[in-house]
Amino acid sequence: MLGMLRSLLGGSNDELVQALRQGAVVIDVRTRAEYQGGHVAGSKNIPLNEVSTALEGHPKGTPIVFCCASGGRSGQATSYATSKGYTAVNGGPWTSVNKAVSELQQGQ
Repeated sequence: MLGMLRSLLGGSNDELVQALRQGAVVIDVRTRAEYQGGHVAGSKNIPLNEVSTALEGHPKGTPIVFCCASGGRSGQATSYATSKGYTAVNGGPWTSVNKAVSELQQGQ
């Protein structure tokens, strides 16, 4: 049960860190207004309803970390992307992804 919740609301921190170390693109699937209120530095804002179209130009060899407010929308985006052959991780809340990115940058 916990594993199912984790996949819906955000992958494990290990998966997130590994994807970021592999040069993952961070895609925030919140609305533009939510994104403007705060986001991961260097992330792209692609609202959930635009993900299917926007992924068409994304190289399948580059991992993706999706994030949102709580992990629900990013979970939907992750499921869609993986079904299309992309390597994708549900990073969960953007604040968690932001913390992981900051910690990796400080450790380098």
